[in-house]
Amino acid sequence: MTTARRPTTARILAGAPIAAEIKVGVKADVAAFRRRYGFAPTLAVVLVGRDAPSAVYLQQILRTCRGVGISGRLVEVPGRASAAQVRNTIVALNEDPLVAGIIVQMPLPKRIPLSTVTETLDPAKDIDGIHPLNAGHLTLGHDGFLPTTAQAAIEILKRSGVELAGKRVVVVGRSNVVGKPVALLLLREHATVTVCHSRTPDLAAQTRTADIVVVAAGRPGLITGSMIKRGAVVVDVGINVVGDKLVGDVDAASVSPVAAALTPVPGGVGPVTNALLMTHLVRAAELQARAETPRPATRRARSTTVGSTPGAAPGAGSSAARLSASPAGRGIPA
Repeated sequence: MTTARRPTTARILAGAPIAAEIKVGVKADVAAFRRRYGFAPTLAVVLVGRDAPSAVYLQQILRTCRGVGISGRLVEVPGRASAAQVRNTIVALNEDPLVAGIIVQMPLPKRIPLSTVTETLDPAKDIDGIHPLNAGHLTLGHDGFLPTTAQAAIEILKRSGVELAGKRVVVVGRSNVVGKPVALLLLREHATVTVCHSRTPDLAAQTRTADIVVVAAGRPGLITGSMIKRGAVVVDVGINVVGDKLVGDVDAASVSPVAAALTPVPGGVGPVTNALLMTHLVRAAELQARAETPRPATRRARSTTVGSTPGAAPGAGSSAARLSASPAGRGIPA
């Protein structure tokens, strides 16, 4: 007599506990920074136009800033603004001595080329790793600011005890923000990586071979249970607004009975991304504060040279240093 297979449900790889652990360290580092320099570091978040998922994400970042004592500044640029206006906004933030880090939320309006941002942003304040200098550091395996969403996908896997070395990983999506960076970070962890995209024939044939699937395609419900090998781990990086709900790129209802583990949306990669962004901000603030005197409260704004490098590693006691030294952060500068 045969016994029917008992239905299983994937383990949920929740981001909140990991983010909370990271933020404890960040909060202590921000307090120490204020004692040393007399002010809180500032993160400027730039939103061009009103994209619904982007607005949701930026509000989450600002809440995270408040929670750890960082000053968050939302800089809204009208959707009808020209490329020159966007460039001037970034230049002003580059030159603001109180702003330690800048992120410009994507996507930009179609008429504004990405190069408007990447060629203007000071790489020392580029805490989300989109400047060509930081992208080059990532490609070569050097220290630099990493794209935080890609870093968060790796961090949540490692802190959840998912082995990466020697595993076959399929990345669905080839964006400069997530797909390409996460593939490079997986290679650092000795995974065998395949990158799929909109021109990949028979996507399911690729994903069914993977021990781990990382999805960042921006298409709700793209990956279904029939496309996943039983026992695989699935990381859903997508964030899409469907009706009044936030959903990912994975159809969780059909994938959960097949996969061994799955990140939820919301509540998976997002919280870890925001927490890591705070570690990058503190690192940038420390490097800038060490490099300059007098303190921002008494000096005039100066222009930061585009092309400068973030510089030395953070102090051994910082949250960024702890992240890099931990098994979850090995080879991933915070």
